[in-house]
Amino acid sequence: MLRDIWNTFLGFLHSFGGMCLFFLRLVQYTPQVLFKRFSLVVYQVHNAGALSLVVIVISGLFVGAVLGLLAYSSLEQFNAEDTTGIFAGLGLTKGIGPVFTALLFAGRAGTALTSEIGLMKATDQLSAMEMMAVDPLRYVAVPRFLGGVIAMPLLTAIFTSIGLLGAHLVAVEQLGVDVGAYWQQLQNVVDDPDVHEGITKSIVFGIVASLVAVWEGYNSTPTAEGVGRATTRTVVVTSIAVLFFNYMITAIYL
Repeated sequence: MLRDIWNTFLGFLHSFGGMCLFFLRLVQYTPQVLFKRFSLVVYQVHNAGALSLVVIVISGLFVGAVLGLLAYSSLEQFNAEDTTGIFAGLGLTKGIGPVFTALLFAGRAGTALTSEIGLMKATDQLSAMEMMAVDPLRYVAVPRFLGGVIAMPLLTAIFTSIGLLGAHLVAVEQLGVDVGAYWQQLQNVVDDPDVHEGITKSIVFGIVASLVAVWEGYNSTPTAEGVGRATTRTVVVTSIAVLFFNYMITAIYL
């Protein structure tokens, strides 16, 4: 058992080190891709962002609605129903919005990126690029990585906005909270540092989720089973990493 634990730990260190080196290579090639293959980046932003809008909007609406219900039921005990907007605004802007968006991104766009790159590797498309003197890292990995990094903050902003709308519909339209008090309290409490924290989290989560998805696909075993395992690892690793970095960033801002 101890030997298995030690081998697992060594495997984790090996994978983590390889991912860090892979990330440095992506950063190194980023300026060249942005200037020479910008159309590929735009396509990947559409692929990772626009095609995820439906699940982001629907999830944001219901998450905001549930948050409005929970806030109202808790604050009603202290006759502070008018501060429901504060609860919803801070929760969505600083924590729930970026985290839920990253988890949904990993489940939809992250798995798609991993399976796409893994399938290209399994069918020897990456090897064919290398034979034609085309670097697959620049042509395949970097545009998809940048597309995810750019799309994540945009999706987070949409999720947060729709979530606030869902909380408004429940608190104001259904439960009778004064609409002026709801929005005025929200505007008075949610200030620039809170928004900056949410933006920072969305950028970090975008880097983490895109890096894990591209790494797992690029280094997957070139078989159907290997691609499936890489897709599963993408969701698991991204979820754990997002929750870890969410705690770290929250602690830093506090």
